[in-house]
Amino acid sequence: MKTGVLLFNLGGPEKLADVKPFLYNLFSDPEIIRIKFTPLRKAVAFMIATLRHRKSEGYYAQIGGGSPLRRLTEEQAGALQAELRRRGRDVETFVGMCTWHPFMDEALAKIEESRVDRLVVLPLFPQFSVTTTGSGFGLLKKLIANRPAIKNLRKDWIESWQIQPSYIESFAGSIRRELAQFPAPDGTHILFSAHSIPESYVGNGDPYLDQTKQTVEKIMDALGRKNSYELSFQSKIGPVKWLEPFTNDAIIQLGKRGVPDVLVVPVSFVSEHIETLYELDILYKHVAEDAGIRNFRRVPALNSDPAFIRALAEIVESAL
Repeated sequence: MKTGVLLFNLGGPEKLADVKPFLYNLFSDPEIIRIKFTPLRKAVAFMIATLRHRKSEGYYAQIGGGSPLRRLTEEQAGALQAELRRRGRDVETFVGMCTWHPFMDEALAKIEESRVDRLVVLPLFPQFSVTTTGSGFGLLKKLIANRPAIKNLRKDWIESWQIQPSYIESFAGSIRRELAQFPAPDGTHILFSAHSIPESYVGNGDPYLDQTKQTVEKIMDALGRKNSYELSFQSKIGPVKWLEPFTNDAIIQLGKRGVPDVLVVPVSFVSEHIETLYELDILYKHVAEDAGIRNFRRVPALNSDPAFIRALAEIVESAL
């Protein structure tokens, strides 16, 4: 049997001209803007995109003029395909994005052409949230309903993999490499930073917070629990109450406590994007400098690290 593996992520604008339509697509998602009446939700999305795009373009301009997410995801897909074939699997990988090219429909068209016998859907979000994996699954199911060739395939939906052992070890290995750059590795404070979501979603049963905490605790177990650590949240949008503490505030508090060495871990991100390249590397680095933190470093996103690709291969094999 030939197996297709669909890797999906949020997506990101590849050039500055893409930013406004990308924002419109993002805020049109009913899991992001919870307005049931579609025309009103799309009107709100258009207003937000119109008001925010200039500021967002400025952020993307500082990281090279666009997001590297598509390129990095396609590299992950290629590396995963090679790893699975090395393990004797007849596999072809595909990439789809929720809010930008290649859109999910583009990926499904390629899957139809490939004539796979089975499909594994692999979200590149380790922790499940209705805003990410849940939204992507919902979109995919609607699109698949109109494609009989895919509708009739056996499909395996991987919901989350927040404590998969090889994934945990790949992150722990990256952290160890960065800790070695500090003058006192065991005394370095580890600040895990995850993408925030509205608190109300967690109150309504979204498992994201609990799963993110599970990831953090497993990573600390793998590291031997020598370092102090905490979990914070970034990328808040809008006036509603989001998960706290915010990464910005956590950094300021560490400075007030006189903590000299801080290593930031982008725990919910598996690829470099605006949240890592701009927020962590530029914005929060300035916050750390102003707070008096002498040594402030970040663990790179996992991208196509061989250990992480092996983890993805094991996740797919478990589904098979």
